[in-house]
Amino acid sequence: MPRFPRRAVAAPAAVAIGLLAAVPAASDEPVLSRPHTVAHFDLARGQTPESVVAERGGTVDVSFAYARQVVKVTRERRVRVLATLPDENNPRTPLVGSAVTHGLARAQDGTLYVNYATGTGRTGVWRIPAGGGTPEQIGRLPADGLPDGLALDEKHGVLYAADSALGTVWRIPASGGTATAWATGTALTGLPSATGFGVNGIKVHQDAVWVTNTDRGTLLRIPVGADGSAGPAETRATGLTGVDDFVFPGRSDLVLAALNPSNEVVLVGPDGSHSTVLSVQEGLSNPTSLAVRDRDVFVASAGYLTQRDPNLVKARLGAHFSRS
Repeated sequence: MPRFPRRAVAAPAAVAIGLLAAVPAASDEPVLSRPHTVAHFDLARGQTPESVVAERGGTVDVSFAYARQVVKVTRERRVRVLATLPDENNPRTPLVGSAVTHGLARAQDGTLYVNYATGTGRTGVWRIPAGGGTPEQIGRLPADGLPDGLALDEKHGVLYAADSALGTVWRIPASGGTATAWATGTALTGLPSATGFGVNGIKVHQDAVWVTNTDRGTLLRIPVGADGSAGPAETRATGLTGVDDFVFPGRSDLVLAALNPSNEVVLVGPDGSHSTVLSVQEGLSNPTSLAVRDRDVFVASAGYLTQRDPNLVKARLGAHFSRS
């Protein structure tokens, strides 16, 4: 949730053509179609959606950063609070000041994990029982950090948390325990001359951990070694100004990424080129995160800069992505 300068990113037509050529042709459908807003949230109540995960049947789980809540949004557009993180009387959270709930991950059994940042001993990863209930801190992270994106590798029983303030990817046992600094380095740090936000979005994909760096506008791939260690970070895309979260819509390395300040979702190709597929015209208001379930794509917008209409937009993914 950095305070970005306002700057639009426009991709030339040749980039769009090149990206679509990288997608296996299966239909004449666009990358994303039928975008529409499925839920509006209340900015005054801190309902700023920071992370979204999709369940079956069109239901999604969302973390509200400033409300310190994780909620379920049903396909009937009802919002039910699953958990509220404990209040912090004197938050000292780096970069943002307030206590905030950020990255959200969901296990197959419905258990939810969420990053909570307070600038105190409550900073870390918290677990919420399936169906909702009292949250429990399972992994403590440094008080001077800002855990942002969160990814679950259920196969290996670990969570990866992207720390935007410390430029670190933390690895935490999903069962709970001590966090270890899994990946560090200049490629993950923010820029003091910009917002200070470094590594932000994070996903596990094809034997690697992928991350974005907001200040540097990059998408990175960090290989996971046979022993679980981090390999050297590889830059896969640049020029993604103000990039926040991202998602893999298929099995390939094609990425949909949220560009927060310019109110865009872009398709990023394996060669690093990118093209806008959703914009403010489709209702985006500082998009923060994306989720995919089958062919449904959900985009959460927090309205941090626009200060209007935090919302959830839903679109339909082109059929060609099912095999990409």
